[in-house]
Amino acid sequence: QVQLVESGGGLVQPGGSLRLSCAASGISFSIYPMAWYRQAPGKQRELVASITSTGTTNYADFVKGRFTISRDNAKSTLYLQMNSLKPEDTAVYYCWVYGSWGQGTQVTVSS
Repeated sequence: QVQLVESGGGLVQPGGSLRLSCAASGISFSIYPMAWYRQAPGKQRELVASITSTGTTNYADFVKGRFTISRDNAKSTLYLQMNSLKPEDTAVYYCWVYGSWGQGTQVTVSS
C-alpha cells in the first residue's frame, strides 16, 4: 500500500519561500515518476511540476523560474522548493505517484 505524507506548508508573506516534502512508503520510489499538484478553493486540481525517475523535470508555466521539484531516492522523498511566492499560489498542495495521492499540505501566501 502506497503512503504519501506531505509536510512543509504554512503561512508565508508574498515574496517568501517554502519547501514542501513528500515522504513515500510502500513503493519502489526510485523507479516512478512523481508530481506535485495543487488545488485552490473553488478550482480544479492542477499540475504544478513533475519529475521522472531519471530526474527530468517539467513545470507549469505559472511556476516556471520560481519553483523547483527534486527527489532524493535514497530517502524516498519528493521536494518542492517554492520561491517568490504570490497570493495566487495559495492552495492545498498534493504529491502524486502511481495513482496515489497524499493528504495535502496547505500553503497560504498573504500579508
